[in-house]
Amino acid sequence: MINEMSIKQYIRNLFGDKVLSVGIEKLGEGVQGAGFLIEVKTGEGDKHYVIKGLFPEGLEHDYPADRAGVFLLDMEEFGNLPKHVKAVDVLSEMPDGSIKSIGGGKEYYLLMEQAEGRHYFNDLAAFAGKDKLDTTDIAKIQSMTSYLAGIHSVKKDSKQMYWRKVRDTIGHGECLMGVFDTYPEGTISSTEMADIEKKCVDWRMKMKPKYKRLCQVHGDFHPGNIWFKEQNTEHRTQNPDTRPISPLDNGGQGGGIDFILLDRSRGPWGDAADDISALTINYIFFSINHFGKLQGPYLEAFNMFYELYIKEAGDEELLEVLAPFYAFRGVVVANPVFYPEVTPENRRKIFNFVNGVLDDESFKIEKVNDYINHNVA
Repeated sequence: MINEMSIKQYIRNLFGDKVLSVGIEKLGEGVQGAGFLIEVKTGEGDKHYVIKGLFPEGLEHDYPADRAGVFLLDMEEFGNLPKHVKAVDVLSEMPDGSIKSIGGGKEYYLLMEQAEGRHYFNDLAAFAGKDKLDTTDIAKIQSMTSYLAGIHSVKKDSKQMYWRKVRDTIGHGECLMGVFDTYPEGTISSTEMADIEKKCVDWRMKMKPKYKRLCQVHGDFHPGNIWFKEQNTEHRTQNPDTRPISPLDNGGQGGGIDFILLDRSRGPWGDAADDISALTINYIFFSINHFGKLQGPYLEAFNMFYELYIKEAGDEELLEVLAPFYAFRGVVVANPVFYPEVTPENRRKIFNFVNGVLDDESFKIEKVNDYINHNVA
């Protein structure tokens, strides 16, 4: 479970020339992981440490970042409780097998590339002034559905990871329950909030047998994370509202439709319904805000997105699992902290949609406006 040679080298680097020998002995293992005794003989006496590792998959230890998060919190808090053993460091094993210290940080940051283009929110806002989609709108939908069908074709066989994705969609701090906890008091009654959460838990149990759906996902495929650009541009960010993109064509020559994505979230594996709902809820959301229902170019885009995606992905089962994902995304766009400009009337329609979808046996594409007018029992 651990790279003993690299651990020994780390200990020698830590203590320097004082180290005479380093011994490693496995202490045992439990449900979560295994422990190893590190015996360090030095010219100043013997020192003893324990190194702990967590098993991957299950108990939300599925990804290396999960396990790092556990140990970083341990490093921060072990010393704050009286009579508790002290943590010395958090160790990271690098791709070349070497060991690197990552413990002791006060805060952590992500350094990433910049991206160039205009986010898809610009397109959604422009739909309100159109009678129908133009060729560029259609080409962008084609590019997104084709991309998603491609990444979703990469499958993984893991009950635990699928169950976690569904569980996280409901209970994670960044998902449905966590978003609800950011709502200002009075936005929605506590009774209705609890009912939505309970319905999602019921959906979780319905979806547990569908673990074969586990596939590669983006995890937060919403318009702010989709930046359309010209094919030959560098990945440099610009102010998304001040630099227009040149007209794009779909002919496959020169600059065509292309985009770059930001902020992949909550792990690489999940259900395709997560990405599909993250994008398509916005056709509904924008249309409600402009027209009070799904109509016009928003309806056209919504129907086209599903038609193209299902045809290319061959995923007819998708409609059977969308409900809890739409509930999460609906709770996001109905949040007055995120979208304070939404009127109470339109926010009510979003909650109607959430309840309507959760109350149906499977999602019906043609019933969106019925869901928007759904009466909560």
